[in-house]
Amino acid sequence: MKIARFSHDDAIMYGIIDGSDLVVLAGDPMFTGYETTGARVALADAALLAPVIPRSKVVCVGKNYHDHAAEMGGVAPEEPLLFLKPNTAVIGPNDTIVRPTLSEQTEHEGELVVVIGKIAKNVKAENAFDYVLGYTIGNDVTARDLQRKDGQWSRAKGFDTFCPLGPVIETDFDPASATIETRVNGEIRQQAPLTDMIHSIPAIIEYASAVFTLLPGDVIMTGTPAGVGPFVAGDVVEVEISGLGILRNTARDAAPAS
Repeated sequence: MKIARFSHDDAIMYGIIDGSDLVVLAGDPMFTGYETTGARVALADAALLAPVIPRSKVVCVGKNYHDHAAEMGGVAPEEPLLFLKPNTAVIGPNDTIVRPTLSEQTEHEGELVVVIGKIAKNVKAENAFDYVLGYTIGNDVTARDLQRKDGQWSRAKGFDTFCPLGPVIETDFDPASATIETRVNGEIRQQAPLTDMIHSIPAIIEYASAVFTLLPGDVIMTGTPAGVGPFVAGDVVEVEISGLGILRNTARDAAPAS
């Protein structure tokens, strides 16, 4: 089942994709379930938004593919390497990534994203999927020059618009059979099976929930494969995961400070 968050007639709604239509839900399915209103909206008449706005945090996993760890100049960590993005970084499909004036090297990192569906604390790996609402696509946009300069990642990965999510949440998805591909202006930059992850989704949920409580609507970005690279103003960045669709965003430069 594909769940969308969308705007239509100046209202923000949730819906289930049914062919070329959205079946309108009574509220956020994370909290109100899948009760429908009886209304339908044509997909062509709706503007898809970020399918979830994390209530508290975006949890990210660094260097979770061996080949990406190698291209970043290090070995893969033995345990999941966690960092956070603010929820103010989140944008949706077709929204614009704004390249900040503070950075001269903005790069893409296409990722599978796990959407948490209920409060999770000290979850065991064998029970981890009980806490997952579904999956979507993300782009862990990074100011690589600032990452190198700072020696830590908060500023480099935390700018507004640096966390595109979408286009929908898929509740019936098997990561073991899916591949991820990132393109810039149609050129393939990243391509890998999701099975190349070092730390599995259950292992990541167990590890993260032992550190902090995961709340409904929080998301976990599970890491990126090799092939990260720069994009500039005017470029179209697409991240595609088989079974989840395509997350597409165009970049522009921020206006200079006045």
